[in-house]
Amino acid sequence: MEAFRCRGYEGTSVQDLVDATGVGRGSLYGAFGSKEGLYLAAMERYRQLYAVPLIDMLRAGTPARDLLREVLVATVDGIVRDGDRKSCLIVGATTERVSQDPKVAAHVRSTTAALEDALRDVIATAQAEGQLPNSRNARDLARYLIVTMHGLRVMGAMNPDRASLMGVADAALDALG
Repeated sequence: MEAFRCRGYEGTSVQDLVDATGVGRGSLYGAFGSKEGLYLAAMERYRQLYAVPLIDMLRAGTPARDLLREVLVATVDGIVRDGDRKSCLIVGATTERVSQDPKVAAHVRSTTAALEDALRDVIATAQAEGQLPNSRNARDLARYLIVTMHGLRVMGAMNPDRASLMGVADAALDALG
């Protein structure tokens, strides 16, 4: 997973994967069938390590504005802590593989849809309870926050300055109303 995050799919050779895992080529192919099979397994591992805990956090029931801020702050803090400036595997897969690989596209779509649904639920509940204005569609706002989180990751890869990234996160929260 880390090799793909650092170098992307195309930039990661089978030898890089052998070096990263400590497992021989034959064993890698035996276990995963192909480099693509290992990439899909790495994407699933990434989902379990990053997307699932984020979705669980969104379902925790904290007041919406606090929760959404917590999600954006966690995104920024993760970027700032990453001294290697590794890419988000979902962002990397989207830009590098989605147009060429239907399995990768399906994985990216399902991960993003799960996050979108969780964000939409938080926003819709907050709108119904008067915590957020209901002048915008909750799903559109959820998508906006996903775009913001992905954009933060791209910005952070160029310049992981916490103050700059938090400025974007705060602007996104202000845009929610």
